[in-house]
Amino acid sequence: MLPAVVMPSGASRGLAAISALSVDLPAGRLVHGNEGSEDLPALWVSEAPATAQLWVDLRRAHRHSGLWPLLLDSLHGDDRRPWDDGELWPADVSRPSAFDPEELLARWWSQYTETHGDDNLSAQERVAVTAPFGRQWPGLAAAAAARHDLGAYADQCAAELLAGNPRLRLGLVAADRPCDAITVAGWQGAVNYTNDTAELSAVLRSWETRFGAVVVGAGFAELYLSIAAPPTTIDHAVSVAAEHFAFCPDNIWQGPSPGLTAYAERLVDTPLWSFWWD
Repeated sequence: MLPAVVMPSGASRGLAAISALSVDLPAGRLVHGNEGSEDLPALWVSEAPATAQLWVDLRRAHRHSGLWPLLLDSLHGDDRRPWDDGELWPADVSRPSAFDPEELLARWWSQYTETHGDDNLSAQERVAVTAPFGRQWPGLAAAAAARHDLGAYADQCAAELLAGNPRLRLGLVAADRPCDAITVAGWQGAVNYTNDTAELSAVLRSWETRFGAVVVGAGFAELYLSIAAPPTTIDHAVSVAAEHFAFCPDNIWQGPSPGLTAYAERLVDTPLWSFWWD
């Protein structure tokens, strides 16, 4: 099990803590959600692209500021969505602590392995996707041994994301824990599967503990996590892949090689997990 995350002292101040930041910020503004509450900004968003060094500085400051940095991508073809047009619902989510992550994953697994009358897959094809487990939820994967410092590894993954997409902007969210940032911001990227982002954060908390997962970035329907303790064997990776399927079935259904085993091969020693919901 990985070390517990130290809660920042500044998170209770919310985004008002921006005024006391020791890090110089570029031009940006507070974004409010669709609820229209001026008292509940979802996050702060930069106008220009982020830099790797700015990410590092803000990540290091989080312990005292309570403001977690996120690299922000937008809907392809519409740069305003979701960060500039208020397509966020910070007041419409519950709390991650209200959910048991294994119960969530088991419920989602059961839903996504069912065969429906209008299904594009036959019962046999659907079971094959989740082989070797079929319809039987295998339970949580074992924790992995920490191989990297969580913060330093998040810095490295943030730099890699920026190298691949220099247009990513910076968001700041008043979140005690990185895994809660998408809930606090009211992110709706998985709305076709759950309308309560706190459910996702509950699972992310478990991954933080077992795999050193840190939320580094988010897009319109994408999520990016640095992984300081990835699975190192194919057997372990298959168990982790089962959790990924329950969390985000489109990763497997719409991947290049549908099926847990093929997907698991890409998880062995992989330092960055990405998810996309259709």
